[in-house]
Amino acid sequence: MESVLSGVMAPSGSESLLERAYVDAVERVDDLDELRTRILDAAYEQFCRMGIRRSTMEDVARLAKVSRITVYRRFDSKDTLVEHVVRREFRRYFDQFLIDIEQAGTAADRVVLGFVSSLRAIRGNPLIGGLIVTEPDLLVPSMMTDGGRTLATVRQFVAGQLRREQRAGNVAGSLDADVVAEMMVRISTSFLAIPSAVIDLNDDAQLASVARRFLVPMLDPPG
Repeated sequence: MESVLSGVMAPSGSESLLERAYVDAVERVDDLDELRTRILDAAYEQFCRMGIRRSTMEDVARLAKVSRITVYRRFDSKDTLVEHVVRREFRRYFDQFLIDIEQAGTAADRVVLGFVSSLRAIRGNPLIGGLIVTEPDLLVPSMMTDGGRTLATVRQFVAGQLRREQRAGNVAGSLDADVVAEMMVRISTSFLAIPSAVIDLNDDAQLASVARRFLVPMLDPPG
């Protein structure tokens, strides 16, 4: 089972499911297969309720009110089903991130909102947040030992947002978007992977203060 979540982050192909979720969000790709969506909904509910290890394809089929064969026709293994459920949750994260930052009026405000929104969305997600808490040996190691692909995918996403700010004239053109995005993502990931005894991750105001103090200054490159 340890291979399941590592497959989500970096399967044997050239592109991880997290990378595909990112592309789906940016390109607004929608899944129009109603039966597939029904199975994914059932799997999500089952995994949230019982965890991944304790759930079977039979459980998912029962909850979706379809036969086990029908589930296997859409997803050839439990690993594949898990990968696609988690991919969809990361897609929802990317979607919500884009919605949240649109509420801000300045680049600095978008950095703050993005930081707070990211931690809230991932930690508060019943599946992803639940895995971090109850089955950390599945999710966290796959994020940390996949050769940096998970971080690279999220960095690409954040760097893309920073380049949009540059094109709009909101931040300096000399800003190294990739380096700044890398630092922002690594800081956020550390909070997700390692609990803090100093900063209350449930306190949005405190998180916003941290972002303004340490992340926003990154938008101003040295002269």
